[in-house]
Amino acid sequence: MMTATIPIINDTDQLSVTQAAAILGIHRSTLHRHTEEGLIKCSYRRSTGRRYYTGKEIKRYWQFL
Repeated sequence: MMTATIPIINDTDQLSVTQAAAILGIHRSTLHRHTEEGLIKCSYRRSTGRRYYTGKEIKRYWQFL
């Protein structure tokens, strides 16, 4: 179940998939599915190609749901 209170993070924070899912209180696969469906946007690290979520996007997503 998603957390009932808005996450307290900075807009410029860059969180991994695991960190973002933990803050939101959802499973990693749910976050991945919502990314694929366009409900939340991610960015990719240039050096590793791994995805990350900004604090601003996590808060926007939380308010949307």
